Amino acid sequence: MLNNSGLGEELFRTWTDEQRRDEIGRLVEGYRRGVPVGILCKMAETIAGSREVARNHLAAFMPLEERQAAVAKETEAIRAAVSPLLL
Repeated sequence: MLNNSGLGEELFRTWTDEQRRDEIGRLVEGYRRGVPVGILCKMAETIAGSREVARNHLAAFMPLEERQAAVAKETEAIRAAVSPLLL
């Protein structure tokens, strides 16, 4: 996706797993209120510390149908970037 520098990854490394999960939950709520899916995915990955952990958190907060719809409505370039985290 994008370069992680400057997005607070050093701060997020000091957080507990519960704090990371809660923050990703807040990001999902933000997405539902209009935050672009690319920002949701990038920040979730940065907060979680890895793509796999972010994917697990996003799957826990968003049903498959919602994740599929989020990917489907994007342009091909964004779709390619967010699909690994959402599908």
